[in-house]
Amino acid sequence: MKQKVIFNVLAKDVENAKELADLAGDRVLIGVMVKNFPSAEAAIEQVELYKDNKIPVSVGLGAGDPAMWKMVADVSAKTVPNHINQVFPAAGYTLGRIHELGADRTLVNALVEPSGSPGQVYVSTGPSSSRFKEKVSCEMAATMLAELGIDSVKFYPIDGDRRLDEVAAMVKAAVDAGLTIFEPTGGIDVENVQRIVQTCLDHGAKTVIPHLYTSLIDQETGKTEVGKMEQLLRLEWN
Repeated sequence: MKQKVIFNVLAKDVENAKELADLAGDRVLIGVMVKNFPSAEAAIEQVELYKDNKIPVSVGLGAGDPAMWKMVADVSAKTVPNHINQVFPAAGYTLGRIHELGADRTLVNALVEPSGSPGQVYVSTGPSSSRFKEKVSCEMAATMLAELGIDSVKFYPIDGDRRLDEVAAMVKAAVDAGLTIFEPTGGIDVENVQRIVQTCLDHGAKTVIPHLYTSLIDQETGKTEVGKMEQLLRLEWN
């Protein structure tokens, strides 16, 4: 992942995923949300189908659902995808399982939640801990992730460009702790993505992976629109 900006998107099926991957190359990750599958085996089958077609895969929870954390870990350990989305409390566990397989190129993120106060966040994003809305500093959250060996912060939900001050504070803390990959998620579309990514880059992120899901999908066909992907690839940042 040498590009500064990589787009994490969905695809309706393998054909749609191939269209996007052929167009964007190493600047796209195609999400497979485990929540959408009846079993881990079904999700594994989909990830393997994508991998067989040389599609870069991001295994995700599905709407950040913390109950899916174990399924994400299990599916990932069987398939070794390019990228894994995980809740904060389970990120270290997932990274350990992946490293046991010798898969040091798979990127594992950890989900941190904005609190509404710039400089403070929630790390209690697990299935039980999410009941506790207790704020910690961005610096503490980032330092804990650095201790775990996690390289990327997924910041969700950021509500489009309405929380840029919170995004900026978390990016700065992450970079100061040595985490230079940042993944803003929630309400991002082709109109606001430039401001969001630029905010991340301005505060030191080296790689930004914005997640753009439903905003790119054609409501009639269910496909992620190739035209919108082309728009994203044309964007430039300072």
